[in-house]
Amino acid sequence: MIYFDNAATGGKKPPSVVSAACAAIRGACANPGRSGHKLSVALASNVLNCRRLLSDFFGAPSFERVILTKNCTEALNIALFGLANSFSDEHIPHIVTTEAEHNSVLRPLFALERNKKISLTVAKLNDRKEISPENIAAAVREDTAAVAVTLASNVTGTAADLAKIRKLIPERVLLICDGAQACGHVPLHMKNQGIDALAAAGHKGMHGIQGSGFLLLSDRFDPAPFLYGGTGSESMNPDMPDFYPDRLEGGTLSYPAAVSLFEGALYLKRTMDENAKYLKDLTAKLISGLSSIEGITAYSRPNPYGIAAFSSDKMQSEFFAQELSDDYDIAVRGGLHCAPLMHRALGTAEGGLVRASLSEFNTPHEVEKFLDAAKKIQAFS
Repeated sequence: MIYFDNAATGGKKPPSVVSAACAAIRGACANPGRSGHKLSVALASNVLNCRRLLSDFFGAPSFERVILTKNCTEALNIALFGLANSFSDEHIPHIVTTEAEHNSVLRPLFALERNKKISLTVAKLNDRKEISPENIAAAVREDTAAVAVTLASNVTGTAADLAKIRKLIPERVLLICDGAQACGHVPLHMKNQGIDALAAAGHKGMHGIQGSGFLLLSDRFDPAPFLYGGTGSESMNPDMPDFYPDRLEGGTLSYPAAVSLFEGALYLKRTMDENAKYLKDLTAKLISGLSSIEGITAYSRPNPYGIAAFSSDKMQSEFFAQELSDDYDIAVRGGLHCAPLMHRALGTAEGGLVRASLSEFNTPHEVEKFLDAAKKIQAFS
């Protein structure tokens, strides 16, 4: 199968990631840091190495503020609910977000708004259907506590201009970033870019296995606990500990996920710059080819995230994706991609879009086979 669904989950992992995850399951099955025996202590040390590497890789203030999660959705929920719950009932914070957001941002914010825990403004895209720093800044009020923005749209690959957003919004406003599609593809540095919370999936551009994710926090962001449970520390305390990472990590960590994420980050330290150029060029080839097919409209511009979204004037997106799978053994995704406001802004809420998403493990030959298949489907529909 030609796998072009990497924005959903990475289809191929570096060998070091696979080896680490397999070794963790086969020969090191213990609870990291929850017991005092040698194996538990050794596994806890490896988890700490993962935190240190992620902190360094993303310019976080300290490894203690690296919170390991099972995916990006959990990380964003910890940040958003934790922010809202850190305010008293008398003070309802205002949050600004954008039309480009995934439901992992929108649904928590809508739930908090329904429950009168926050007030919310959704900033519109600009005329080019891109995230607008100016519209974000215009939505900020005196009571705005945070801006929550995706670093790269999972629908089209359009990216946020973080430098401009940070420059236009007040310094006091927290910047919460959904890095699900961006992390592992482009350099990010929390301190230098003014990011207060960076949430990411480990199983996409970071090359970890499913069940891996993380939330990195700045020194000035202290969300209230969202998960409550065992931490292996302060067991007599009826509340969560007040120190990180225990404050925000309840329950057993996935050791295979942590070591796979560590190996994925190591791989990226060596290859990310080269991969980004290759992936942008490959994505540009794909988008150019799609744009040349009569009746197909491309909604993406060349980007380093591997995302190419398009529609057909003859067929709904899910059916087009199904034909690619059934007749040509090509995996893509059709539909609304869990980003309803983005589709409304694009005018594609009814039929959705087909999204082909590449990784550095894909090849120009695979792109050519995909384009040939797309031409045939379009011609004979």
